[in-house]
Amino acid sequence: MDFDIIKDNYPQLLEGLLLTVELVSLSLLIGFILAVPMALMRNGKNVSLRWFAWSFIYFFRGTPLLVQLYLIYYGVGQAEWVRDTVFWGFFKEAYLCALLAFTLNTAAYTAEILRGAINTTDRGEVEAAKAYGMTPWQTFYRIVFPSAFRRALPAYGNEVIFMLHGSAIASAVTLVDLTGAAKLIYSTYYSPFEAFIAAGVLYMIVTFFIVGGFKMLERRWHAHLRPRT
Repeated sequence: MDFDIIKDNYPQLLEGLLLTVELVSLSLLIGFILAVPMALMRNGKNVSLRWFAWSFIYFFRGTPLLVQLYLIYYGVGQAEWVRDTVFWGFFKEAYLCALLAFTLNTAAYTAEILRGAINTTDRGEVEAAKAYGMTPWQTFYRIVFPSAFRRALPAYGNEVIFMLHGSAIASAVTLVDLTGAAKLIYSTYYSPFEAFIAAGVLYMIVTFFIVGGFKMLERRWHAHLRPRT
């Protein structure tokens, strides 16, 4: 292996890493905001909203992320009727299309994770909240959601890691993310091992910090479950 290739091109790899982290962070943040009402709709009594949420989640969980990205960037973005509207300014940007695809995908998975966690909330917690005179909204954001999110934390941690790894397809729409930077180095030097091993190591480092962060959150929020000594 020629480590000089990695040394000479590490700024390009770091720029790609920054773009990857930015894309993933924004998509996770916006996706989580969308996932909460989606999970509530899935558990709600309104049939129309429940079916809308089910259809949304089923589509984005049932199709590959790469297909979704292609549909948004090469499909909607290339439609003639879109080019004649104000939406063309959005869909002509590969970055925004990737952000939209990643956001909708992670929103679907996160909504299903939260839905399951909400459904397993102990009824005694809800009854205690009612006994204290809390409104349904107060019961949700003070009791149900914090309790559900603590239980959903391990599964959501996996979703964050999957989203990081899935973001490697951003290079398919001309973005120079971490994988895209590795591809450029490979095409320049014809050295796939150096390029992709360097990218793989950087992905592993970010994953290490994600896992460590969620372990800290679990240790803090699940402290009451640990046996007392």
